[in-house]
Amino acid sequence: MPRTVQVNRYVTPLREGGSMPAVVEADDEGLYVLKFRGAGQGARALVAEWISGEIARALGLPVPEIVFAQLDAELARTEGDPEIQDLIRASDGLNLAMDYLPGSLAFDPAADAPDADLASRIVWFDSLVRNVDRTARNTNLLLWHRKLWLIDHGASLYFHHGWDGGTDGAGNPFPLIREHVLLPWATELPEADAESAARLDRPTIAGIVADVPDAWLQGPDAFADPARQREAYVDYLCKRLQAHADFTREAIDARG
Repeated sequence: MPRTVQVNRYVTPLREGGSMPAVVEADDEGLYVLKFRGAGQGARALVAEWISGEIARALGLPVPEIVFAQLDAELARTEGDPEIQDLIRASDGLNLAMDYLPGSLAFDPAADAPDADLASRIVWFDSLVRNVDRTARNTNLLLWHRKLWLIDHGASLYFHHGWDGGTDGAGNPFPLIREHVLLPWATELPEADAESAARLDRPTIAGIVADVPDAWLQGPDAFADPARQREAYVDYLCKRLQAHADFTREAIDARG
């Protein structure tokens, strides 16, 4: 199970994010980047953050620690910005946060050259989860202590918006991989495919999905009870994994 922290203080908004995440301080005295359940993308964005982030971790990719964060709507009283007040009140309860990396810098494709193996494994992972948000316009990659870190996976798993729980389309192509910021350095995709596909199986995926809170599986996109939804996520992702040779070939062709 992930750790759960209590948010004690709202520090500052990160307005460059579409959902306006924020740096917060928790009861363990740590700083975290909080993703709000009440933001425009809704709870499904938190589901994507958790599932995709922990799949990346299972693949050995560098991801900051992800925690569940309990937020009390009373914190809105100390904020002067009405927009932030509304966001805090709408997110009362369980949210998601990731460890804040102080002093980190945004990855710059014009100045930073990543390792071919790591670039290939990240491209493979983003093909698996269909992450549309790792482009030159918005890399969602940080450099911290000279190491590349993956952040912000709320735009992945976009199939689950308006989803009925089926697996149709799980093996479909992902043409947007051609816009991946790391594709020029992903020269070892066949090797990344062999290594990454061997690291994932149904029990691993099911273990990650099992930790998705019930509170995030309710609302207008809730096609069934939480247990059935979790099962549907596992079915879909396993079917997607079965297509790994196809989406790897797609990425290789995109490089060409």
